[in-house]
Order: sequence, then C-alpha cells, then structure tokens
Amino acid sequence: MSKLLILLLVLSTLLFSNEGQKVYEEKCASCHQLYVPVSKLKENFMEHNNSTLELKAPTINQIVFRLKRRVGDPHGDKDMQRMEIGAFLTSYLNNPDKEKTICLPEIIKHFDTMPSMKGKLSEDEMEAIGDFLFEYDETDYHKNKTEHLSFDEAIKIAQKENKIIMVELLREDCLFCKKMEREVLGEKEIVEAIKKDFLSVIIDVEKEKLPKGLEKGLTPTFAFFNKEGEMFSVIPGAWNREDFLALLKYIKKKSKLKRELKE
Repeated sequence: MSKLLILLLVLSTLLFSNEGQKVYEEKCASCHQLYVPVSKLKENFMEHNNSTLELKAPTINQIVFRLKRRVGDPHGDKDMQRMEIGAFLTSYLNNPDKEKTICLPEIIKHFDTMPSMKGKLSEDEMEAIGDFLFEYDETDYHKNKTEHLSFDEAIKIAQKENKIIMVELLREDCLFCKKMEREVLGEKEIVEAIKKDFLSVIIDVEKEKLPKGLEKGLTPTFAFFNKEGEMFSVIPGAWNREDFLALLKYIKKKSKLKRELKE
C-alpha cells in the first residue's frame, strides 16, 4: 500500500472520528456521559444502585470497553473489528433491544431501552459515531494524568530533583495492564503520589529496549531505580488502588533506607 494511500486512510479516519464527536455532542451527550472513572462507576452501581451518579444511560467509556471486547475479535485485524463494531452499532441504534446489549446485566438493569435512532441519524452519522467510539481513548479524559518520560529523561530529572524512577513494563495486549490503567493509575490519589516522589516511565517490552537489569516477563511489572539509574526493587503484578498506594509508600521507605545506608 502506498504511503499516500495510508495517509489518506488515516486522515479519513480522523475526520470521521471528529465528525462522530460532533454527532455525539449534538445527539447523544444528553444521556451518555463521556467519561466517569471506573472506581466511581463501580461504587455507583455495585454499592448504591445508581443513586450517587444517577446516570441516564451507560457512559461512553463503559460502552467502548464492552464494545471492543464483545464485538469482533479484539486480538484480530483492527480494520475488520472497526467494521464489525460499525455494523453492530447501526443495527442496535436502528432497533434497540436489551437482548442484544453488550452491557453487563447488573448495569443495564438500571436503564430503560433507548429509543430507536432510525431516521434521526443518517448513515454517515452512524458511521462517524462508530469511528468516534472505535478511536475513543478514555485516558484523554482523565482529569488527573501522570506525565511519562523516557528512561534517559527520567535519569536526568531524578538527579536534579532526587526522585525515584518508576518503570512500568507492559504489553499492548496485556489485559491486566489495561485494567490498571483504567481502574488505578488514573485515580487522583495515585497520580498525586506519583507526581510528588516519582518519575514515571512506561516501556512496551515487545517494542522497546529494556533498562539494564530488566528482562521480559510478567506484565505489568513495576521496577524502581534511584537517581543514579540503579535498580533497587522489581515488583510484578496488577494492583488495586489501596494496595498500589501502599506499594508506593513502601518503595519510598525502602529508597530512603538505602540512601541512609550509603551515607
């Protein structure tokens, strides 16, 4: 495929995605909120029967999460899945039916079946909505974000600011990595704790060179380095919010103890 054709396809996708956001804002936003943190959604539905948020319909981040796991092959060809998601959406929007919903039963039970959009959305608008949802990245809507650096950048800053370097090793297809991103790493307390004492580096183990001392293995894995670039702790696994906060506190104490022993 020529570079020009690839560029045209990318531009076409971006245009449809932008048009899809306009359609969403004009015809969907009154019911479907764009983004609510997963922790708040769980609390709202599992503990309070939707009484805290009083949502009118599933949020866009809920819908996208389910769409990409229930429609088509999430590990297969992306263009094929995009078309399958588009076809599903067109069918559902024209003829809504709770029997066809992708949402979990414990979530959808809180909502009435949406009205048909047949005649209210054109074919182009439905295609644009499909592209908007397929390209949607909920990390763009986090109110709290951690700035990510390259390892070399982190070393330079760590030496000036005396911070700990936290390297997260992940894979693109790692479900536990994505789960942590959705449910833990975007949480306000976590972001603030990282910003205060750490410098964050993210490395895809299948695509990027690993810092000295690290090897491919379980993902996610969190490795911690001092300002000299010396690794002092490697901890594999996914964590919930409370346990990850406790882990960061433990790493701070361990780092301080090692500095004191050196001195």
